[in-house]
Amino acid sequence: MSLSQAQKKAFRSIGHHLTPVVTVSENGVSEGLLAELDRALSDHELIKVKLALAERDDRAAALEALLAASRAERVQTIGKMALLYRANPKGNPKLSNVKRFEDHHGRH
Repeated sequence: MSLSQAQKKAFRSIGHHLTPVVTVSENGVSEGLLAELDRALSDHELIKVKLALAERDDRAAALEALLAASRAERVQTIGKMALLYRANPKGNPKLSNVKRFEDHHGRH
């Protein structure tokens, strides 16, 4: 699934207000981290991930590993933060950052 530019723009707007729920540290991408990522994407659909790695190449490699393992799509990367999205048609609307935002008609 590929997000349209309009979807990405809307998701970036939502993502601006999110705090990171998953952090990749010097320990790298572990099974536990991938399980946490999967749970976060299932619950929230749109999540912010912190790539707490010093080297840009290491951050890029970690992000690619996360995307491959989770089947999520990268919405945006700014510095050490990445915004990831994976649709969950059976998700809980109270947990989904996307559905909660839509329910508020884009108002905060």
